[in-house]
Amino acid sequence: MSTRGAPLTPVAILPVRNVLGEGILWDSQRHVLWWTDIQGRRLHRHDLSRASTQILDTPERVGSFGLVAGSERLITAFESGIALYDAYERSVSWLARPGNPDPAVRFNDGRVDRQGRFWSGTMVEGDQGPASGCLYSMDRTGGIRTHLAGVRISNGLCSSPDGRQLYFADSPTRTIRVFELNEPEGTLGSSRIFAQTPEGVSPDGATVDVDGCVWSAHWGAGCVVRYTPDGRIDRTVRIAASQPTCVCFGGPELDVLCVTTARDGLSEAALLGEPNAGDVFLYRVGIQGLPEQEYRP
Repeated sequence: MSTRGAPLTPVAILPVRNVLGEGILWDSQRHVLWWTDIQGRRLHRHDLSRASTQILDTPERVGSFGLVAGSERLITAFESGIALYDAYERSVSWLARPGNPDPAVRFNDGRVDRQGRFWSGTMVEGDQGPASGCLYSMDRTGGIRTHLAGVRISNGLCSSPDGRQLYFADSPTRTIRVFELNEPEGTLGSSRIFAQTPEGVSPDGATVDVDGCVWSAHWGAGCVVRYTPDGRIDRTVRIAASQPTCVCFGGPELDVLCVTTARDGLSEAALLGEPNAGDVFLYRVGIQGLPEQEYRP
């Protein structure tokens, strides 16, 4: 199915006005959506059936997080490190705080892979300074491993349905790469360029559907693009906000495309033209996603 640029009406828009909404995922057991407003230092938990949203303050900015098997806690990439976090008790059990001499570096995008490891990468805030971010993984024993260095903005982490490939984007390069995963070690193998975005468009958060296609939020272009496993653009969903940030599939049938967006950096004039910037958009796209994996310590 190819519907490039076809308009699609959202089934709902959640009017949360996030500064920098990110990291959205669907909890299939509890039937709720989770996402973070990074700059607002808040987690959001939305019950689709009740159309109600809880907003939970966080002790640090949260870049990304994942579900944890057999636990109410989240494995959470705070700005300074990775921890097991109870969002209601606000209790933090640190797993790793790798540190960085550059104070502009913080954790950003992340996701749990098919083997139960949590991947998250760091980014450099602002336009100055070296590309000193890294890509990390937390294994099931709680050990952290560094896979890549020299990263500017880690983004787009997601896995192929069989778990053998990992997708990753360094946003300013406008490039999504796909890596082979060496198992059982969980190390990165050979890689290739999967897709490149146009000038002025950055690949942001991403997810994979049942067909193995990658859905990538395109910051600056106001759209989510579906790529086939060979990197061909198959479908484009236009978003009424220029800065979509992350995507997941939610709902009981995993057939609702959920998209976070941002207001961050937009001028007052731009915001007048984008009244829904920072909101969460829900679409029925006729395609199913895959359940979010759980971190299995």
